[in-house]
Amino acid sequence: MSQSSTKNETVSSGTEPLILVDSDDNELGYMTKRDCHEGKGTLHRAFSVFIFNSKSELLIHQRAQSKALWPNFWSNSCCSHPRKGESIEQASSRRLREELGIFSSLKFLYKFEYNARYNDMVGEHELCLVLAGQTDQELTVNATEIQDYRWVLPRVLQEEMVKDSGLFTPWFLLEFER
Repeated sequence: MSQSSTKNETVSSGTEPLILVDSDDNELGYMTKRDCHEGKGTLHRAFSVFIFNSKSELLIHQRAQSKALWPNFWSNSCCSHPRKGESIEQASSRRLREELGIFSSLKFLYKFEYNARYNDMVGEHELCLVLAGQTDQELTVNATEIQDYRWVLPRVLQEEMVKDSGLFTPWFLLEFER
């Protein structure tokens, strides 16, 4: 990791309530993060952020080894869940600060639903809103969330994904393809 500073701060837990939604993004209620990810997963709202720098490189990160789902996998710049009463804009700004120590104006790109199994016991079922932004700010990486990161040109990343897609989170593969 080549950042100039790191922090170790727990920013979420299995007991925090996630927002349950239907396929049209209508709120249905709340369930703990842990329960949402059991089995095939229960559909809940999430977001993924793509941060580019002025060289058109994309920031990607390797998820911390302690993550319950897809530890050590490479993923997009930042991804998480909004909290009860929190908009996607508020949640994505919060997580950029918590995970990367940065701020960026974000533009909504699209949303999609996906379901992915990590193993026989846990998986993801998310309605994911995808956003993009740009920054050249120095990162302050949260080591409880991120074990490594790098800036990469999209064409180089595409080649890596073709060569070994098993290194990347399933949502990142779907989002990057689109």
